[in-house]
Amino acid sequence: MSSLFRKKSISSVMQNLDVADDINHSSGLHRTLSVRDLTFFGVAAIIGAGAFSSIGSAAASGGPGVIVLFMICGIACGFTAMCYAEFASRIPVAGSAYTYAYTSFGEIVAWIIGWALLMEYSIGNIYVAFAWSDYFENLLNLMHIHLPSWLTQNYRSAHAEMGDAWNNAPVIGGLHIIFDFPALLINFLITWLVYVGVKESRNISNIMVIIKLSIIVLVIVVGIFYLDIDNWTPINDEGVESFFPNGFKGVMAGVAAVFFAYIGFDAVSTMAEEAKNPQRDLPRGMIYSLVICTIVYIIVSLVLTGMAHYKSLAVGDPLAEVFKMHDVGWMEALISVSAVAAMTSVLLVFQMGQPRIWMSMSRDGLLPKKFQTIHPKFKTPSFATIVTGLVVGIPILFTDESFVLDFTSIATLFAFVLVCGGILLIPRREKEAGKFHMPYVNAKFIYPITIVGAALILMLNGATKNYFPDLFNINLQAEEATYKISTLIFWGLCIVLSFFAFKRNWSLIPLLGVTTCSYLLTGMTAKNWLWFFIWFGLGLIVYFLYSRKNSRLNTEKA
Repeated sequence: MSSLFRKKSISSVMQNLDVADDINHSSGLHRTLSVRDLTFFGVAAIIGAGAFSSIGSAAASGGPGVIVLFMICGIACGFTAMCYAEFASRIPVAGSAYTYAYTSFGEIVAWIIGWALLMEYSIGNIYVAFAWSDYFENLLNLMHIHLPSWLTQNYRSAHAEMGDAWNNAPVIGGLHIIFDFPALLINFLITWLVYVGVKESRNISNIMVIIKLSIIVLVIVVGIFYLDIDNWTPINDEGVESFFPNGFKGVMAGVAAVFFAYIGFDAVSTMAEEAKNPQRDLPRGMIYSLVICTIVYIIVSLVLTGMAHYKSLAVGDPLAEVFKMHDVGWMEALISVSAVAAMTSVLLVFQMGQPRIWMSMSRDGLLPKKFQTIHPKFKTPSFATIVTGLVVGIPILFTDESFVLDFTSIATLFAFVLVCGGILLIPRREKEAGKFHMPYVNAKFIYPITIVGAALILMLNGATKNYFPDLFNINLQAEEATYKISTLIFWGLCIVLSFFAFKRNWSLIPLLGVTTCSYLLTGMTAKNWLWFFIWFGLGLIVYFLYSRKNSRLNTEKA
């Protein structure tokens, strides 16, 4: 059992990095990224499908009150970013949360996080590719170019709808030929660009970030002139005007869509071995990009829900849709162009992140050696990049947007919880000049008092009324039962964390990171959890059949 939790020491990780640097990267990665580049990569990854697509479904669920969910997610990610920054300052190597978990929790947890990050980066990119396709098709339509419906829709959606795409598609051997051609095309182009090199990817990403931020500012400025403040207090099902038309439960129902908007900031940490000064610049890049994007999301969601009734925003291209409603055709065209650029940059950053995680796992023996192959000319993880392109491209043929969105957010939140928890398990260190250092605030009394206070407030407000008797009601709906069970587990976790915070003088910031990310997990549905545990089980099978035996820690010990 102890072998499952064998750990890599931080000193050994840093020693391996020093060796790679000493040989002038003859077989390693090029250090070309500044703090500005890293910040732009973060913004590129965060402002994309979230701002231009999934924000619509979140607003349709929570109404104008969805801004509260953006604030909660921003705060949760803020605490998490501080933990990422602390790890990045200590361990400035590619691998992101996977490498951090290996030094704090041990091998089995590191593998689980690496497996979860596959859902975040590669599978998340499937959703982005679909969203990119929606806006690209809209842009083509504005240019009076129309692709056949069977070339712009995924097979699963077409089969469910039995509409034009299904009826007009060519049939070979009884099989309807239906696939999202634009989504496949952009995946191929991005894979090629990432394969060619990080410098080229950086330059293109920076240009796209400037374009999309400029357009978003324009959306906000122009959208202000079309605001109807009555849209911020729509009438709910009880006939009452409310900023939260579906209650706070409706706001939390959008957690998968909203959190998907934030998952990109940790992609910055995968660029550690290509940063000029990773121990200083990686933390800054993550925190700067997160602050910028949180402000942008809150303002954009307010403008969207002010321009149109919240129920009308459940579309794949909500920003373009609201201007179409107001007959502002030139803005619709600009937004489509910007969205294409925005989501191209997201695809670019995510497609860069996944191969570097696989490269780190391969170095540790958890994946075959082929995954750590560096291209002799381009200095990129070439084989891992090609595999990433295939992992994104093949499922585009048979999956759809909603499935991918739910699948990705829960895995990312799970990884974030473990990153924040990992900071609690490694020793505190002295401040070093030129390196990020997360402030230490003793949570011995603050955290337990905060948890007790929050519980008392909920009890006084009646939030726990009839909670426990209803929990085991066999007639309870599955989603409501899932929410109540996960909430019970959340409060149990808070009690355990309070005990250890008091006993071990744990730091407050990572504790709040664990707590806020765990709370967001209570908003996941039964379907989210089902698919997550299926994926989790597949990962464990791979680990026990291959990775545990071939682990570098295992072979060195032998």
